[in-house]
Amino acid sequence: MPIRSHHKIRGGLNGPVLELRRRPLEDDNSYQEYVDLGCLRSDVNDVFTSLCADIVAATEALPSNPVKALYQVIDRWKALFQAGGALLGPEQAAGLFGELLVLEKLLRTDPSAHRLWRGPSGHRHDFGTGVRAVEVKSVVGREAHRVRIRGLGQLEAPRNGTLYLAWFKLERAAGAGVGLVELIDRILRLADDESALLTLLASAGYRSADAERYLDVRFVVTEEHWYDVDAAFPKLTSALLLDAGVSVQVQDVHYTIDLSAGRLPALRGDSIDEYLRALIEESA
Repeated sequence: MPIRSHHKIRGGLNGPVLELRRRPLEDDNSYQEYVDLGCLRSDVNDVFTSLCADIVAATEALPSNPVKALYQVIDRWKALFQAGGALLGPEQAAGLFGELLVLEKLLRTDPSAHRLWRGPSGHRHDFGTGVRAVEVKSVVGREAHRVRIRGLGQLEAPRNGTLYLAWFKLERAAGAGVGLVELIDRILRLADDESALLTLLASAGYRSADAERYLDVRFVVTEEHWYDVDAAFPKLTSALLLDAGVSVQVQDVHYTIDLSAGRLPALRGDSIDEYLRALIEESA
């Protein structure tokens, strides 16, 4: 399928059966890059033919983005063999909701920004590149200004880089606010690789097959603040412990920070937008 030169091809698909690669083709008059899906085992050619037929039909329904259609079909086939799992708990659902709010901001600037979402893979920061990172905290309830930090690395900026903390105060709402499923639908429409995003959501504990069971999970964002986690920001990191003469062999360090209004300076909207744009440009 023809693609633009800047289009990124999903990694991680290549295996013993399927191969997905970028392939340039040219003649005396033209040059065009393509995404090329191939089958590496002749004994499953009949199955591969059925897969290709589904892909062709999907691209006819989505001619503006044929690669996205290809990913959608591949992941529908993969879903046939995926096992189910436990649903997200209330705290996990709120945490995912906050991360998706940040992801939506990024996707509105760059449809490929899902590649910056590292939280589902277990990375110490929820979003990041080599130099900039964003950690997201969502809290619900009376102690909503108190956020729990897990580990010495969570508020440690990338080496020679910067870290922002995005904090959302949420309230559960029946019939009001924004639903978790509704928010996921919005970001899926924004993303240029819907299937890769569904894979990330599954790693975060949300499976699209369970969507109906999350229809009553809704939140109202009552407060949103962003902070520069600089030297003045209250935190514990390995470097600070070393400076204080405490061994970094200390394990499982969890602590709480009070983000009550007025105690810590929050960033303005233009600073946040500029930082997110820089985050996207770094990953290009």
